Amino acid sequence: FSMNNYPWISRVSLSAGHAELSTTQNGARLFYDSTAYLWGKDIYLIFVGTGIIFSQDGYILTNCHVIAGCSRCKVWVTDEYGVDAEYEARVVGYDEDADLAVLKVEAEDLPAAAFGVSDDLRVGDPVYAIGNPLGVELRNTLTNGIVSAINRDVDVDGVTMTLIQTDAALNSGNSGGPLINQYGQVIGINTIKMMSEYDTIEGLGFAIPSSLALRWVNELIAFGQLQPQPVLGVSISRIPDTLPDGTSALQVEKVFEGLTGDRAGLREGDYVVAFNNQRVTSTEQILAIRRDLSVGDQVPIRVYRNGEYLDLMMDMMAEQ
Repeated sequence: FSMNNYPWISRVSLSAGHAELSTTQNGARLFYDSTAYLWGKDIYLIFVGTGIIFSQDGYILTNCHVIAGCSRCKVWVTDEYGVDAEYEARVVGYDEDADLAVLKVEAEDLPAAAFGVSDDLRVGDPVYAIGNPLGVELRNTLTNGIVSAINRDVDVDGVTMTLIQTDAALNSGNSGGPLINQYGQVIGINTIKMMSEYDTIEGLGFAIPSSLALRWVNELIAFGQLQPQPVLGVSISRIPDTLPDGTSALQVEKVFEGLTGDRAGLREGDYVVAFNNQRVTSTEQILAIRRDLSVGDQVPIRVYRNGEYLDLMMDMMAEQ
């Protein structure tokens, strides 16, 4: 599988030469038209949520939990003049663990959102959320905040998800809506708000990073489900060490038997210097590279062991 073969959605990285949004209102205006109100119904309940229009011909991204169990789903899109258009949506594909779903409505010339690169985010960056908290009465509510943390591992119903943490206000009905950066690009899909039965919790919202969602969305459209994801089969230190020659490297802390790293000949105590012919000094870089790999890819990895550099080959395996 190559994302280039299924370019329904792609990311745009803005250079320093691009101007930031001058006002919060400008950022909101870019996304009101490309944010959809979702309504779903099963035998007993009615579900509401938010979606992101990402193609002019009617593909819409949302959370899987928004449409889970629905026997029918409707989408409302509001244009710049405040006029609603209603569409019946069909489910193209979904994945419960990734909590993503792709819908399709029969339409043309819809306003499509621009997607940014969540890997470029830094803690403290300003972000905005648009959604439909608590239902139709408060549609297209804009909230703002900052990126509170990146690559936060959060347990969601027994599944560990790597998410963006934000203090932008998120509430029931915001699920599936866009988290937007200061350039007016989607860098996250809002998915959960932390809650507690015992304490008052404010400002703990989480979004699926766009850099993770991009590949998944294309797979959902192409295949209706996610394809097996390659795993390294190793645990790597987050803090780089300095080798005797001054090179920064990441230590392999654990090698899991029978998986990719073990079969490639990696050992505990090795230091990873390069992965897929790219110098790496952080686990985030390794994960970003892995994101574009597929099961079966042959990937070179360079390690430092006992005073010498070794070039090994990893045959990327699926998680077992």
